[in-house]
Amino acid sequence: MKKFKKSIALWAPLQLIMMVFMPLPALSASGQSEKQEEAMKSESMDMASEKTMMSFPEGMETAVFAGGCFWGVEAVFEGLQGVENVVSGYSGGSADTASYYSVGAGNTGHAESVEIVFNPETIDFETLLEVFFTVAHDPTQLNYQGPDVGSEYRSVVFYTSEDQKASTMRMIEKLDSQMVFPEKIVTELAPLDTFYPAEDYHQDFMKLNPNHGYIVYWDRPKIVELEKKYPHLLMME
Repeated sequence: MKKFKKSIALWAPLQLIMMVFMPLPALSASGQSEKQEEAMKSESMDMASEKTMMSFPEGMETAVFAGGCFWGVEAVFEGLQGVENVVSGYSGGSADTASYYSVGAGNTGHAESVEIVFNPETIDFETLLEVFFTVAHDPTQLNYQGPDVGSEYRSVVFYTSEDQKASTMRMIEKLDSQMVFPEKIVTELAPLDTFYPAEDYHQDFMKLNPNHGYIVYWDRPKIVELEKKYPHLLMME
């Protein structure tokens, strides 16, 4: 399946009409054309880049998850109490190919990922795992999520310690034994080498582009599911 291009939404009613008559793969989150990318860059807010330069007090921990397009995964974790920061980026490959166009080719070894900085005194790694597996993506899909196909959209937990690795293995075993999903979980476990932040215009994408067609169709339902399943974890307004 060839990847399709992201498009910039003009207005919400038009998007809804398009979603009715447009084949679902056309709402893929795969690489867009240069003109579309420039439009997205120009519409992004400069403050998005601040996320990649933030500093945090001692005691914070980091989790890195990959589960399809990073736009929606980022938005899910941004809304949780105890999460200090979430950055979209790339893991699993080298620095020289850690860019959107290169990763989108599907042969760099990277996966679109999110780096989550969290306060373990407020929310623990196991809770983040539960949200990752049950809301943020479908862990029974390996090299695709929804309309997005390729190894860059694979399901991975990039663990930062042996404790995180063991916790992830226990979580997978638990969910599989409880038959939470109709198929077995295929999420990979890999040690985190380096996390590379994505381009600024990918940061806070859902927040800055709430009416984008892909966001409306594929990612907003994740937020609805999060609010339904884990209202006690949500950040207070």
